[in-house]
Amino acid sequence: MDVILKPVVSEKMTDQSEKLNRYGFVVNQAANKIQIKKAVEATYGVTVEAVNTINYAGKSRSRFTKAGLIKGKTNKYKKAIITVADGDVIDFYSNI
Repeated sequence: MDVILKPVVSEKMTDQSEKLNRYGFVVNQAANKIQIKKAVEATYGVTVEAVNTINYAGKSRSRFTKAGLIKGKTNKYKKAIITVADGDVIDFYSNI
């Protein structure tokens, strides 16, 4: 099972990473906090102090087109906010 799917790189998460040592990841829905902690520590070589998880439900979307009303739904996902120890840094841009 692949636990970490992708990092969350947004303006809010970048601000939190600079000030509070907190980083966001989209994770597998079946993963628990212990599995997430072990995966982040193994992947990035940092010490994880806390893991907070958030489950997002899919939202209904609709739009009007020439062909009529088109309805759809966005995917559901699970996000984890990781707090790392002081002095540890995760650099998402190093491998670009």
